[in-house]
Amino acid sequence: MEPEKEIQELKEKIDKAKAMRYKAEARLEELQKQKQQLLDELSKMNVKPEELDFEIEKLNIELKQLIEKAKKLLPQDI
Repeated sequence: MEPEKEIQELKEKIDKAKAMRYKAEARLEELQKQKQQLLDELSKMNVKPEELDFEIEKLNIELKQLIEKAKKLLPQDI
């Protein structure tokens, strides 16, 4: 292959890699913003990230209890 052609192909690959890098950096920045927003929301709810699984389970239990309570309050003959 001619050196000029090889150089051109390498330049194109470098340019493509740079574009991919810029996209990845932009995506990373967006994901970091989303992460901070989620952490802020959790903070407003007084929930620590490491306690999130426990809080979800607690809410699921509470939801099941409320559904059972609602079922008991409804007439059985309808």
